[in-house]
Amino acid sequence: MGSMSIWHWVIVLVVVMLVFGTKKLGNIGSDLGKAVKGFKDGVKTDEKDAAEQPAPPPAHVTDKGTIEVDAKEKTKH
Repeated sequence: MGSMSIWHWVIVLVVVMLVFGTKKLGNIGSDLGKAVKGFKDGVKTDEKDAAEQPAPPPAHVTDKGTIEVDAKEKTKH
């Protein structure tokens, strides 16, 4: 009773196909694929942009309790 057999999954799949239809399920699958591809392209672009930017200058420590850094304004591209 605790685990689902293959027949349970087949029945669930048939009910889902009857409710949504095969065309709508195909559209959902293609939309999901496009979203994953867009996400991967975005991650690659972010990694490439991060590699092109120079490293920030090191922070200067004036005493043991204070760290001086240069603050920069964040701009949108």
